[in-house]
Amino acid sequence: MLTALVFAPTVVALLLLGLPARTPVPALRAVWMAATAGELGLVVAVWAGFRAGGGTQYEVRARWIPSAGVGYHIGVDGLSLPLLALTCVLFLACALYSLRESRRLREFAALFLFLQTTCLGLFVSLDLILFFVFFDLSIVAMYFIIAGWGHRDAKQAALKFFLYTFIGSLALLLGFIGLYLAADPHTFDMADLTRQNPLAGRSAYAALVLLAIVVGLAVKTPTIPFHTWLPPAHTEAPAAGSAILAGVLLKMGTYGFLRIAMPMLPDAWRRYALVLVVVGVLSVLHGALVALAQTDFKRMIAYTSVNHMGYIILAVGAAAATADTSAQARSLAVTGSVTQMVSHGLITGALFLLAGVLYERGRTYAMGAYGGVAAAAPVFAALTGAAAFASLGLPGFSGFIAEFQIFTGSLGPRPLATAFSVLGILLTAGLFLRALRQILMGPLRLPEAPGTPRAFADMRAHEKAAVVPLLALAVIIGVAPRALLDVIEPASRRLLELLSR
Repeated sequence: MLTALVFAPTVVALLLLGLPARTPVPALRAVWMAATAGELGLVVAVWAGFRAGGGTQYEVRARWIPSAGVGYHIGVDGLSLPLLALTCVLFLACALYSLRESRRLREFAALFLFLQTTCLGLFVSLDLILFFVFFDLSIVAMYFIIAGWGHRDAKQAALKFFLYTFIGSLALLLGFIGLYLAADPHTFDMADLTRQNPLAGRSAYAALVLLAIVVGLAVKTPTIPFHTWLPPAHTEAPAAGSAILAGVLLKMGTYGFLRIAMPMLPDAWRRYALVLVVVGVLSVLHGALVALAQTDFKRMIAYTSVNHMGYIILAVGAAAATADTSAQARSLAVTGSVTQMVSHGLITGALFLLAGVLYERGRTYAMGAYGGVAAAAPVFAALTGAAAFASLGLPGFSGFIAEFQIFTGSLGPRPLATAFSVLGILLTAGLFLRALRQILMGPLRLPEAPGTPRAFADMRAHEKAAVVPLLALAVIIGVAPRALLDVIEPASRRLLELLSR
């Protein structure tokens, strides 16, 4: 079932590209919609058959490159299943949002379907080379989406995104090769490497391997100081591309910390965890402060992603502090980091789609060009306000559950770092309230751009169909998180057992 889940979107993408040139655009849209809806149905079936606490399930092993210790090994556990579900939800939302896309729709849909395969494949990979292949292919797909359907400086932003993340992936590959060479017998299989712990007692070698892996994952996340590719990529990307970039692709980095760095390099991770904690705090504060200085709505949202990813880095770093810290607190930190990945994907995905609505109406993201939009578009104003409050961690939304767990789990082992990170919430509240006041309140003011209609149309049906379910899921997780936490918590405890070896 997992193999079908992963590769079905690419099969549909090839089908789209193979259809006759005269195929009606509505038919292309229908195929894209059906594929993403079918993927969501498959992941719901996987979730329904998943046994919480049962370890890795739906495993598939097959020979691939046996002479190099590389195999086709996939499976799902409590760390990856929520991210699979998030991926399918966001890709369906982006397909709905793009129903009015008219520029080369066939290629646009095919790229998104191929990108969906790379995202799903990475989250189920249990072989390092398989992980790396999907990691790299996601860069290629997103590059073409930004360059082909972005705004004015899209090609330059796409090139910067590609170069940064490709160099990061090379560092990641070096780390994987280091693990392979240390293993006996040599293997890239994640389960075997985790069981072997091949770098135990080899402090210098382990430090170099950890450095390579952390740099590769930190570029993708991104964290300070590897984050400078993110704002231009988001600003120039189409709205659906930004939603996937923030909602799914950034999670490849943070997921890699949990899946690879922590269980395979436990000694080195514990030794250098304080560095990760410092990087997390700097990302939280820097992301929020720079976001506060922005006048561009989409760029502001992009910097809040640096802020929110910083909370995850803080949590995974604090979880390594085994001395004088309860196992329950450390488990809360890890569980909170996964919950934050899901929460951030839903909320920031919605925010980027709403930013796309703003741009489609006014042809600019400049917040100073708008005012009083709430009177003209009350549904847009309500959804934007809800997404903003969700992003700043208001109770009742998933962000509160995630950040509460992160702070509770991190406060004991790293009290000073956690106290500084709490300031990020205050800064995030300030920047979103300022943005809402500027765009939504006061007398109506709209941009004076060529071709811009004077009326600000409210949310259309396909836009509401894309955004409302994302915010509804954020509310459901915020009010009744038990179904999600029951899946994550056993995997978090297992990860901490591996980390404590």
